[in-house]
Amino acid sequence: MFRNLRGRQDRAAQRHARCKATLHRQCTALLSLGFIARDVDPMRYVVGPALRRLAFNTLNHGYVRALRHRVLERLVADVNETCNFTTLDGGEVLYLDRVEARWPLRLTLDVGARVPLHCTASGKLFLAFLPRPQAESLLEGNPLPRLSRNTIVDRARLWRECEAIRAQGYAVDREEFLDGLVAVAVPVRDADGAVRAALAMHAPTARLSLEQALARVPRLQKAAEAMRALL
Repeated sequence: MFRNLRGRQDRAAQRHARCKATLHRQCTALLSLGFIARDVDPMRYVVGPALRRLAFNTLNHGYVRALRHRVLERLVADVNETCNFTTLDGGEVLYLDRVEARWPLRLTLDVGARVPLHCTASGKLFLAFLPRPQAESLLEGNPLPRLSRNTIVDRARLWRECEAIRAQGYAVDREEFLDGLVAVAVPVRDADGAVRAALAMHAPTARLSLEQALARVPRLQKAAEAMRALL
């Protein structure tokens, strides 16, 4: 009886070892393709950039995309400035959609454009609502380049800014990405309350002051609620 029990245990251990080896090969393949990525805990995995792009490419086509675009159009008509729908992709902000205001003086960033995290309203918003270890891992080993006179290049100051963003529920770009450009961004949450995207508005300071931009935040938040059902 004991010999039979040991035999069954040995066979179970062999099957377990084969399963672990197979799982390891599968995870290695998915890592190389970008469908999964290492988490802060090396024994865990998270959704990778390729899978995120696939998901958002699916969302960004067809009927749902058209509905989201209409929300953006209504928002731009309301605030009279350019507005963007963005998401976090790896260590950058990815522009999924945008509607331009009809002003001669404006910044043009096409759909698919990418901008840094540390000096944009959307980027700081995403950093603020990520778990701190995950946010730090996105910036780990990378300097914070100065792109304007107001760019935050000190990490301690950036994390203090992120704490303020979490508390107030929106982010501000105080001419940190480009001199003469201000922006505000609000989170777009999914049904579980997780931040999946952002709605942002930007404008040149020659036309819109920071105080005027902040006064439009409630209108962005209202549009973000409409976007929530379209994720």
